[in-house]
Amino acid sequence: MPCVGDWLNSPLSIVQGIFAQNVPNSDWEKKVTEYFKEKLKENNATNWVPSLNDVPVHYLKPNSLVKFRCMVQDMFDPEFYMGVYETVDPNTNARVLHFGKYRDVAECGPQQEIDLNSSQTVTSERQTFYCVPVPGESAWVKEISFLTDPVQARVSPSTSYTPSRHKRSYEEDEDMDLHPSKQKEQHMGKSCCSGGDIHGCVEPKRLETEASAGHHVISPNCSPPLDLNFPLPGEKGPACLVKVYENWESFKVNDVLEVFGVLSVDPVLSIVNSEERDSSTLDPMECMDTAEEQRVHSPPASLVPRIHVILAQKLQHINPLLPACLKEEESKTCEFVSNFMSELSPVRAELLGFLTHALLGDSLAAEYLILHLISTVYARRDVLPLGKFAVNLSGCPRNGAFTEHLYRLIQQLVPASYHLRMSIESMNHSRFIPHKDYTANRLVSGLLQLASNTSLVIDETQLEQGQLDTAGVHNVTALGNLITWQKVDYDFNYHRMEFPCNINVLITSEGRSLLPSDCQVHLQPQIIPPNMEEYMSSLLTAVLPSVLNKFRIYLSLLRLLDYSISDEVTK
Repeated sequence: MPCVGDWLNSPLSIVQGIFAQNVPNSDWEKKVTEYFKEKLKENNATNWVPSLNDVPVHYLKPNSLVKFRCMVQDMFDPEFYMGVYETVDPNTNARVLHFGKYRDVAECGPQQEIDLNSSQTVTSERQTFYCVPVPGESAWVKEISFLTDPVQARVSPSTSYTPSRHKRSYEEDEDMDLHPSKQKEQHMGKSCCSGGDIHGCVEPKRLETEASAGHHVISPNCSPPLDLNFPLPGEKGPACLVKVYENWESFKVNDVLEVFGVLSVDPVLSIVNSEERDSSTLDPMECMDTAEEQRVHSPPASLVPRIHVILAQKLQHINPLLPACLKEEESKTCEFVSNFMSELSPVRAELLGFLTHALLGDSLAAEYLILHLISTVYARRDVLPLGKFAVNLSGCPRNGAFTEHLYRLIQQLVPASYHLRMSIESMNHSRFIPHKDYTANRLVSGLLQLASNTSLVIDETQLEQGQLDTAGVHNVTALGNLITWQKVDYDFNYHRMEFPCNINVLITSEGRSLLPSDCQVHLQPQIIPPNMEEYMSSLLTAVLPSVLNKFRIYLSLLRLLDYSISDEVTK
């Protein structure tokens, strides 16, 4: 059996040990899940698991245990794989059982072949999610979650797996250009195929592929840029194909998850799924997929790594200052909530003062802003969302600088947010509504594909005279539906499908907004600072980090806590 530390560095060896001890019983899979669940409970062990949100993928050891906090952007079709398969040695006829779970490529020894006709073969099913980092996640969330945690398992090039750079001479390059089949043979070796999966008995050389973390990435085969399909422009971080083996029915599009699983970045995935694949290695059914669909569903593993999930949980929130689940009756959670509730009033008073200064001395507007920031959709009656509180802050200066600085302050208070600058150009040319691309068989993201409890600040002060085209009208309609009904109608070409959401919308405008709102508050400045940027920056500088953290806890906690409304109030 592997040593104690191997569950982090070599989780597949742990799985192999449990599999070997429990075959032919089918409960080995449950024992694997229980093993890792217990390990992650020990001494904050989750903090020692490297996170793809923080550590570049080329610094992580392949097939090691990693975690990833993400939003489900799309769900692909279920795929079949060999859960258990048998290899045979042609010389000795010795047979060995292997597990295919948590793997993309089947393993077999140098003198072994996979017996596709074995009675021991078990075909299983898994679901693939296309996941992206939480859209609009605030910088302070990342800093507290990863950078300032003293026990976070930071991985550095000197102590971790560092991909080797494979260099070729000019003659080799020329030879590869003249004989491209040699390049494929060099990487592929001998491979075996089963069903829809390619199972290779290969040991390919690992090549380091460094890519920018922007919206588009150039793939190695010089094809058009690979769109990572982030909902918001300028987002950074890895997109991942998350392969889920159990209870995938409990997850849906736009859910925020934290997954723990085996990292798979095997270069053979990129070679097998490239356009230069040898047709002899393909199942005939695979050829029915379009080239675009193959490219989207099987991107290079160096750019879109795979995570084979061992444990996954839906996150109630992403605020690292709060316990992960507030609904649990654990003593630590109850103690945390009760301690903070005892100082609720002074924290609110300080927050009110902070926001009053941010709103240029208007304390009434600050009161409404607090109510807006703690509002959440707690229930739905037919089509009516209960609990939402969209605020239109009118009377804002027209130049847009005030809204920009106000948004930066809000960004320091909430875990996820986005600043939408509303102009004729942005309305006409931006993609707000996600739509289905049937050629690539994927959901193309839009600006309104956001995680629950995201704060959306719409700056209407930048709107000038002009004409909205058809796309612009659809975008304005989508914003109105989001505010009024807390839903976004995703476009599936032949029909539209409602996706409920829970987005806090704050609209800043000069006069009354053209968008609907639950409350209009006209800003009445008591002070006019000569330098707005300097004034707003000094506000943040003056607040102690500990006080700022209390503001963050206050806003998240009050939004998440259960509460009841008496009959007298509801009348």
